[in-house]
Amino acid sequence: MNKNYLRVLTATLLFGSIGLFVRAIPLASAAIALVRATLGALVLLAAAFLTRRPPRWRVIGRQLLPLALSGAFIGINWILLFEAYRYTTVSAATVAYYAAPVLVVLAAPLVLREPFSAAKLIGVVAAAAGTLLLTGTGEGGGSDPVRGLLLGLGAAVLYAAVILTNKFITGLSGLERTFTQLAFSALTLAPYLLVTRPAPTGRMTAAGLACLVIVGLVHTGFAYLLYFSAMAELPGQTIALLGYIDPVSALIFSAALLGERLAPVQLLGAALVLGGAAFGELWQKKKSA
Repeated sequence: MNKNYLRVLTATLLFGSIGLFVRAIPLASAAIALVRATLGALVLLAAAFLTRRPPRWRVIGRQLLPLALSGAFIGINWILLFEAYRYTTVSAATVAYYAAPVLVVLAAPLVLREPFSAAKLIGVVAAAAGTLLLTGTGEGGGSDPVRGLLLGLGAAVLYAAVILTNKFITGLSGLERTFTQLAFSALTLAPYLLVTRPAPTGRMTAAGLACLVIVGLVHTGFAYLLYFSAMAELPGQTIALLGYIDPVSALIFSAALLGERLAPVQLLGAALVLGGAAFGELWQKKKSA
């Protein structure tokens, strides 16, 4: 297998498994998000200097507003996603989160002046129908599946906002952009935590601390490093298609390791959400190629 494909595959599998580790961390979602953003930013900054490609601060400074906005969106997005894991299954929350490309398709005509085609409409309708089917509880559906699904969709809205904001960021490498966004995410989350002081959800253990460090260093810093090191070498459509390994692997991991099961109607819903999102995104890339 081509090493770039292997890098993207490894990164997406890591993204798909993050819910398993977050579940084991007895901290408030905002605290987990802050640690993730901080450790991830430090890993990317270290990688930039080790590869002798330090951030170009002047170029970054010219785009501080969209970078700061997208960084704040990332932080809030993670809070909502991690909260969703607490109320519903990892699989259902992850699938709801992947409605983001559909939301981008809906917002693009207003924000980016892109036309809304019949193909995009098919993707939107399929994803909307799938979201409705996902509201079933299934087996082991969590303490409040509907609340978890709504939190997952809220995270999707913020993720879509990140995607749209990134369209206005130019002249930066993926590494520079992501490092700066993670840094701004941490700067957004730190005062929020100081003001709200959310209580931990349990007693911190060695296993919980290990999971917290892994989420920051491996699932964020290392995974993003792999992802961006391969992006320049692979076609955009290939990157988008491989990205859907993330939610599919989340479904598999949560079933195999957490004993979570989606009911047949929810599996149909997941297929519609992911299929609709992939169709809308890949069709757009095909048309613009």
